[in-house]
Formats: sequence, C-alpha cells, structure tokens
Amino acid sequence: MIEILVGLNVLDSDGYQAYREAMTPLLTNVDGHFRYDFTIAQTLKSETDHKINRVFVICFPDFESKEELFNSEAYKKIKQQFFEKSVKSTTIISEYES
Repeated sequence: MIEILVGLNVLDSDGYQAYREAMTPLLTNVDGHFRYDFTIAQTLKSETDHKINRVFVICFPDFESKEELFNSEAYKKIKQQFFEKSVKSTTIISEYES
C-alpha cells in the first residue's frame, strides 16, 4: 500500500469540500481512500515556508493506482475546477509504502 501524508494551506473550505466530494468517487474507483484527515490551527515545527492548516493521509493499493488517479483527465478537470481555486499550497510531508 502507498500512503501519502499531505499538508495543505486551504483558503476556501467550501471549495475544498467540493473538490473532495468530486474526487472521492475517482479515488474509490482505484481502491484508494483517506485514512486520516485533520484541520489544524497551529504548526509547531515545519521544514517548509508554506502555512499548513489541513493534514491528511491518502492511501492507494499500489503506485500504479496512484498514478492512474492523478494522471486521469477526469481528476485533472476536478483539480482545476475546485482544488486550484481553494488551496494556496501543498506540502508532501511523506510518501511511503506500508
């Protein structure tokens, strides 16, 4: 299983929620899921200059499934429509195989 720990700086919570609602069926179609999901108020230590106010773990059964989702035209359209307007920055904290 591939697990990715992600930190975001979400500027528009409603827009980000619309993104999640639109992309989750695509994630499910590749047998992926969200393991953890947090909104956070304060970051105590960070190796990036980007603010982080949302942290989650997204999981995929394998590398190919991850690539299938993120490279699909349907996902790219959803990302452009919702994600890019609601998220200022993305920090990949860690990606690992479990």
